[in-house]
Amino acid sequence: MSQDSAAATEAARKLTGRRRREVVAVLLFSGGPIFESSIPLSVFGIDRQDAGVPRYRLLVCGGEEGPLRTTGGLELTAPYGLEAISRAGTVVVPAWRSITSPPPAEALDALRRAHEEGARIVGLCTGAFVLAAAGLLDGRPATTHWMYAPTLAKRYPSVHVDPRELFVDDGDVLTSAGTAAGIDLCLHIVRTDHGTEAAGALARRLVVPPRRSGGQERYLDRSLPEEIGSDPLAEVVSWALEHLHEQFDVETLAARAYMSRRTFDRRFRSLTGSAPLQWLITQRVLQAQRLLETSDYSVDEVAGRCGFRSPVALRGHFRRQLGSSPAAYRAAYRSRRPHGVAESAATVVETMVPSQGPSSGRRGSPVSAAAVAVAASVGSGEHSLPGPDAYVPGRPALPGQRSAP
Repeated sequence: MSQDSAAATEAARKLTGRRRREVVAVLLFSGGPIFESSIPLSVFGIDRQDAGVPRYRLLVCGGEEGPLRTTGGLELTAPYGLEAISRAGTVVVPAWRSITSPPPAEALDALRRAHEEGARIVGLCTGAFVLAAAGLLDGRPATTHWMYAPTLAKRYPSVHVDPRELFVDDGDVLTSAGTAAGIDLCLHIVRTDHGTEAAGALARRLVVPPRRSGGQERYLDRSLPEEIGSDPLAEVVSWALEHLHEQFDVETLAARAYMSRRTFDRRFRSLTGSAPLQWLITQRVLQAQRLLETSDYSVDEVAGRCGFRSPVALRGHFRRQLGSSPAAYRAAYRSRRPHGVAESAATVVETMVPSQGPSSGRRGSPVSAAAVAVAASVGSGEHSLPGPDAYVPGRPALPGQRSAP
């Protein structure tokens, strides 16, 4: 459904008026992060025909009056205004400055008009909030950065938000997760337009994998969504995070919320953007991931400390979410970490996860932001590109990382 929809090109409607498929308009706003904004500029704005990459024509459009202030106080002046979007067959919104403030009405009108006339509309990271505000995601699947997915689901309940995907291609409307996932989606667009060879040539120029397997699961944080604090379910979610070492199910959570299972499922999904069972499994896998990184517990012990009924259950869910067995993940992780890091972080995780077994009388303590930052320092933030040693021969790759040929 998400990355290689067979109906992607069929769903794209015929362009009308002056619009041309090879013309890409990038819509910039003041306050947008420069990294996300630069991704479509680099992919579609540089002539790489010598490398076998077909050329696009780039129109950089200001979504509001300039100059546009961006990361670090830089000021940008867009060469085009909203009127230039009328020529584009693809319109990209790389980011939006605030997930809680409405975009300019004129920009939303321009996006709706472009979509009605057959243009392909793309939202990278928080750009999905602009597409949602324009009504272009109503009844459609979409994604955004995992950290903002619950807010997108709550503010726009008619959008089918999937926080697990790197990007979602719904034919004429496409969305991506944060930062590097924007590169994934732009490469997918080139692949859709011009084939695998062109996308591969572009990926080589950008020094990135032509395709990344998996989704956002390995990057998800266990912290609560920003808007959950005042919700009645906040206490239940917090309790679940503090007691992941115990064996409980969704029925237990529903009972703690004094709701039927059906009502709890509906309320939980609207709050977090995820089904409660999937969310619970993901949190247990993330806890296992951290323990494998920062402790010397055996896989059997890790399974018990994360609330899995057996090591077999841990291995199955771990492989489905991270593409590796727990033992292989630990070996690959440790081969890349300086000596001493795991040992220093183990103390933090021990405070996060109570001891198991009948002799343990301790209750779980709330997880502080600092503890999460230390214990999840790898793979829990925004998508990071591999470092300079990522493809050194002989080193095992982390799940989702392209191995050396």
